[in-house]
Amino acid sequence: MAPAPAAAAKPAAQKPKRQHSAPKKTQPQPNATQAQGAVQQPAKAADTKNKRGKRTATPQKKTPVRIIPLGGLHEIGKNMTVIECGNDMFIVDCGLAFPDEEMLGVDLVIPDFSYVEKNKEKLRGIVLTHGHEDHIGGLPFLLKSVNAPVYSSRLTLGLVEGKLKEHGLLGKVQLNVVQPRDTIKLGCMAVEFIHVNHSIPDALAVAIHTPAGIIVMTGDFKIDSTPIEGDIIDLARFGELGNRGVLALLMDSTNAAKPGMTMSERKVGESFSNLFQRAQDKRIIIASFASNIHRIQQIVDYAVKYKRKVAVSGRSMINVVAKATELGYLKIPEGILVEIEGINRYRPDQLVIITTGSQGEPMSALTRMAMSDHRKVTVNPNDFIIISASPIPGNEKLVNRVINELLKLGAEVIYEKMYEVHVSGHACQEELKMILGLVKPKFFIPAHGEYLHLKKNADLAVAMGVDRKNILITEIGKVIELDGVDMKVIGTVPAGRVMVDGLGVGDVGSIVLRDRKHLAEDGLIIVVTAIDGQTGEIVAGPDVVSRGFVYVREAEDMMAQTRKIAKKAVETCMANNTHEWGNIKNKIKDDVGDYLWQVTKRTPMILPVIQEI
Repeated sequence: MAPAPAAAAKPAAQKPKRQHSAPKKTQPQPNATQAQGAVQQPAKAADTKNKRGKRTATPQKKTPVRIIPLGGLHEIGKNMTVIECGNDMFIVDCGLAFPDEEMLGVDLVIPDFSYVEKNKEKLRGIVLTHGHEDHIGGLPFLLKSVNAPVYSSRLTLGLVEGKLKEHGLLGKVQLNVVQPRDTIKLGCMAVEFIHVNHSIPDALAVAIHTPAGIIVMTGDFKIDSTPIEGDIIDLARFGELGNRGVLALLMDSTNAAKPGMTMSERKVGESFSNLFQRAQDKRIIIASFASNIHRIQQIVDYAVKYKRKVAVSGRSMINVVAKATELGYLKIPEGILVEIEGINRYRPDQLVIITTGSQGEPMSALTRMAMSDHRKVTVNPNDFIIISASPIPGNEKLVNRVINELLKLGAEVIYEKMYEVHVSGHACQEELKMILGLVKPKFFIPAHGEYLHLKKNADLAVAMGVDRKNILITEIGKVIELDGVDMKVIGTVPAGRVMVDGLGVGDVGSIVLRDRKHLAEDGLIIVVTAIDGQTGEIVAGPDVVSRGFVYVREAEDMMAQTRKIAKKAVETCMANNTHEWGNIKNKIKDDVGDYLWQVTKRTPMILPVIQEI
């Protein structure tokens, strides 16, 4: 049943019935079967005799559960995992990734949903750990082909609503708000939600109670003992689960190579206080991730303290600020927020602008400011600009380009390496070891990261006492089966990248990308010829058009020779009684391509066009 549209202070969602409250020592937690109303007695181990005649317990295999990662391994982003048991399955997260420099013209990259679509009758629900794009961005594309209830925290579902509205799905999907320590039933499994700290509020880990045992997935997390809002991570629950016995742990690997502990978000606030004082009579522009609501709250708080108004720039920043304010996660005093169109009414020392573009994205608000292409903001020497984020690997050049352009305009620019204006939302080594020590998993599967991150996380698990043979660094598409005794890979399912280009989903593949790269690097030569259909004689042409290869006026001799070679290729085909257009085109491509390579050592894309008259 579809829910009603969002109310003013609450997403269009229904709150599932709480299965249990905070557990007490005298009350055992329900396992997966109990969550369905059955009473399950603890499995008894079989007794066997060893060589000396003494009885030893042999673990009994249980109904197997399968873990199938469809994204988030050997890559940053696109996180998605399928959990399957019997005829039931559900999904944890459904994210996207942003294209790299090789994906020319591609807007977004999402997981391959074909396995889920093929088994959609088994799908019992979709669980989201938090509201970052790499965990929820692919959801609207999946929900166009499957219909399943979605479970997550209030803020996460509020952000999901905006995406569903853009895709025309709002009101067609059942959204269910959950709280930390709630448990929901999904077929023969039960999912328990655990509060964690991250760079966005309402982040959750999940403990999956299955017939084979408990599987813990941390999602993205860190341990922040002084969070901006809400409680610290629920370490007590991780410890309780560890004492009960955890079959497998899937843990965030993003910062596994970094020693120590991640700094608290409050450290950024201390830096902001100093920088606001240093800015004095200048206008302050701060670029940050739109989803970092805690960061935005601190900016607002210091703007109030130093008597400045706040304006917001960038579509995603405007949307998140509006939704977070509506749901009560962002508290902005009356009269502080002003429209970006009205910033010229205020002196520079009366204004703070919060903007997108901390990663140097070409179309972002900060990049347009740096290129003097922003309609409302003109950067000048009266600007004090803070880039409150660290570059995602691969974005360093883009960020440096923006910084250079801002400096050329006379602005003072502060970025992460100069001051502590950004802290990570991911756990470093000591925090990861703490979770490993509390959960004490039998099996360990590093998640969320490139291979170097996964390998480092695996090494941490070994250092914490996990048997190396019980650790699996896997790949997307691999089917991992756990039966309470063993962990093994039993097969593969379709998995990979699906590229979104404009309104097209999946219609851009490796061949299209190869052609785009070819065109971008070497340009295009078009050879147009008109041929008499009866006699095979050349009626007009060949004419040669160059785009992105050479400047024709400076290469007239080469173009003239190219025409002669193309003409000779057509005449040779006709003399050999070759009238198949495909064969004639290939002959033109081969001969012209060989000549241009000899002259320029370049291989433009050659496109023959034959017109029959």
